[in-house]
Amino acid sequence: MTSARDTAQPDEYTLADLMTVAAAREVRDHEVVFAGTGMPMISIMLAQKTHAPNLKLIFEAGTLDGRPRELPTSVGDPRCEVGASVASGLYEAFSIAQRGYVDLGFLGGAEVDEYGNVNTTSIGDYLNPLLRLTGSGGNPDINSFSQRTVYIMVHEKRRFPKHVSYITSPGWRVKKWPSGEWVHRRELYGSAFRGGPSAVISTAGVFRFDEETGRMYLETCHPGKTPEEIRELCEFDLDISRVIGETLAPTHEEIRLIHEVLDPEEIFLPRPKKRGSAG
Repeated sequence: MTSARDTAQPDEYTLADLMTVAAAREVRDHEVVFAGTGMPMISIMLAQKTHAPNLKLIFEAGTLDGRPRELPTSVGDPRCEVGASVASGLYEAFSIAQRGYVDLGFLGGAEVDEYGNVNTTSIGDYLNPLLRLTGSGGNPDINSFSQRTVYIMVHEKRRFPKHVSYITSPGWRVKKWPSGEWVHRRELYGSAFRGGPSAVISTAGVFRFDEETGRMYLETCHPGKTPEEIRELCEFDLDISRVIGETLAPTHEEIRLIHEVLDPEEIFLPRPKKRGSAG
């Protein structure tokens, strides 16, 4: 357990630090974890240096079981290959996932609905969109092949709609083709079912999904947020009955590792501003 003196105070960490640490705590030791660029990369490397030293890290570009000494700037950075068991390519990485070896995948999204369906494709009508997004990339593959998926997202009301504009990655209830009937993910996937969205870590709180209904519920609020405020930031009726309190703050050691060991050059995460500093 973390003692009170080990826990950082609110002015000693940023919201990005809090989200990074919350994501790292989703990792279990000895798991195979599929990582993307940015905050997920730091989260997994943080877990590797703290409570999960035996995790096996897969970078999307094809590096397996890497132990980078420095933070790579992307999943295709040559530094991903340091200490790796295999340095291959996309085909090898996704073949590992397809064969069912991935325990946890970290992903992002533009929209997520109450059943964990995620959109990274377009906003509005697909054929005449208000906004064309970056596309699926490896999002649906990692989501479908992993036993658990954690999404890291900015929280805005428009990003948490009742139904996403386009289902890039299926959640716990999806439309069955061609009838359009909403069914449980387990029914849709059949023998290929392995799991699904486990958590959403947003800039407002940490969300999970009911095992039976598949509906999202709020587990913890980030400091300064209330359950009622977060519910108002969703276009669906968010379940706030299971809130257990505030998101656990980072420890001083976790903050040190993030800013002095993993990302000292602030490639992805800016350092917390010192008390009394200008700006």
